[in-house]
Parts: sequence; C-alpha cells; structure tokens
Amino acid sequence: MPKFRIRHITKYVYEGPVRDSANQIMLYPVKDDFQEVFQHELAVSGGVPIATHIDYFGNEQGTFTHAHPHEDLLIDSRLVVVTRPRPMPVDNEEVDQSWAELSQIRSQFHFLDYLRYDWFEGMDEVAKVADAQKAQRLSPLASAKALCSYVFEYFSYQKGITTVESTLAEVWQLKSGVCQDFAQILLVLLRRMDLPARYVSGYICPNKNGMRGEGATHAWVEAYIPFYGWLGLDPTNNCVVNDNHVRLAVGRHFADCSPVKGTYRGSFDHTLTVTVSVSYEDGGLVESSPVLMAHEPMTSFSKNSYRRHQEMQMQQ
Repeated sequence: MPKFRIRHITKYVYEGPVRDSANQIMLYPVKDDFQEVFQHELAVSGGVPIATHIDYFGNEQGTFTHAHPHEDLLIDSRLVVVTRPRPMPVDNEEVDQSWAELSQIRSQFHFLDYLRYDWFEGMDEVAKVADAQKAQRLSPLASAKALCSYVFEYFSYQKGITTVESTLAEVWQLKSGVCQDFAQILLVLLRRMDLPARYVSGYICPNKNGMRGEGATHAWVEAYIPFYGWLGLDPTNNCVVNDNHVRLAVGRHFADCSPVKGTYRGSFDHTLTVTVSVSYEDGGLVESSPVLMAHEPMTSFSKNSYRRHQEMQMQQ
C-alpha cells in the first residue's frame, strides 16, 4: 500500500489590484476502499474560508470568494494519501452477454452523460476506428484496452502543443498533445463504441519509473465494464490504472474536473503558475518546475462574472 505526500500550489499574479475573485476548486481526493486520505490541508491566501459541497457527479467541490483588493492569489493543497491495489477484471468468453448487458444499461439515467459525444470535424475518422474495433467482436474489456493502446500508439505526447482550450478537432488533426488530450480522445472512441466512459483528474505517482505525467496533475479515463464496474485506463501510459494513480474528480469531460477555475473583478492581465510535488516513503521526491498555465487579459466583471463562466462551462 504506497503512501504519497502531494503538494499542489496554484498561484495567480495580477498586474494590478483586483477584487471579488470567485473560484471553484476540485482538489479534494476521492475517499473509498482503494484510496484513504490521512491528511489534507487546503489554504487560500488571505485566510479566505472555503465552502464545500458534493456536486452532480459525486465529487467534493470547494468554492470561495476573495472580496478584498489583492494582487496575487495562492491556493495551497497538501495531501497525504494511501492507495490500495484493485482487483482486476477477468475477461471471459461471454462476449455477446457482456455487450447485451451494456445495451440494457445504456438507457439508465446514471450512464446517459457518459455515453453522449459531441460531433466534431474528424468524427467520421473516429467512427471508422471505433467500428473497426467493434467488428473484431472482442469483449468490452478487450475492446477498451485496445482503444487505449490505439491512442497511445497513434498520438504523440508533446507538451506545449495544445492548451486547455484546444478542441477535439484540433487534437485529432494534430495527433499530439498531453494527458488531457489523450483522455478526451479515448473518451470519444469508447463512447462511439457504446461503452460508458468518464474523465478522471488526479495525480500519477510512479516513483521515477519513467511514466508520463509524473510531477504534475494528470488525467485518464474510466470505462464501465459489465459485471465489474469502472475500470481506469491511462492512454498517456497505455496502462490499467491501479495504486500509483491518485483520483481527485470524475465527470463527463475536462470542464467538470478542472482543478481550479474562476473569475475576478478587474481589467488587469494575469499569469497562472502551477507546481506539483510528490514525495514517497523511500525518501524520493518528484517536483515539477512552476508551469505557466495562462497569461491572458480579463474583461470587466460584467462580461466575466462567475455566473457567465459557469454558463460557458455548461456549453462545452
């Protein structure tokens, strides 16, 4: 049972004083039989209190407003978590029975959000890949693993080539990106095969074994496997998720799981940097260099209100 100490620092620096900074944070780790949280400290500069609630997808979500004028905003999350290995699903020869089970549950309310996919330019090519996989008449488990391998093999892992605003069409055309992009592509492939799939945000803690995404926030996918449940698939590393992944949140796509998002009153530009460090029981430490995530002008509060931001997210 590995034990990880994770520190996640998010820092906004504004070019002048701003106020009424309203934010939503998804930095609370999942608590279940496979992930035990021993300690979690979450602080916002200025001593701003954080209100928490459970969202539509069952995630713990925090919200806060920094009303007074400030020129920077720091969100500091410190976590001690133990993960436990999961029993892996065993494939069987009842292929037709497994697909029949998926056909029966696809109309259930709980799965509707995880089966919908938006059309984008390139969807015809996606359909060909998914249909070719389905034509092999493999089990849902084998099909899901095969599509995970497809993304790993045909997409190039390159930092800086995409942003959080890059569309699926752009990622599909580039055949490049980072973990978020790999997860989004795998989502649409799985859903095109009528396999329920959801986006997962969190951390990967492989202790220097060469896996991509270490020392930063990470993203992967969970596919619903009949007679088993949700199975994590990491297309960035072409592996089944187990006890070296720490889960924060699940949702339909990135917008539902974004670690931090919000807005403020003011017209100044800002920069956003994110630093994640993971320390291990053997004394090992992996720390990312501060990553510049954004540098963009912000409009007036009337055009950039928290409500407007939520509306924009709902349209994605």
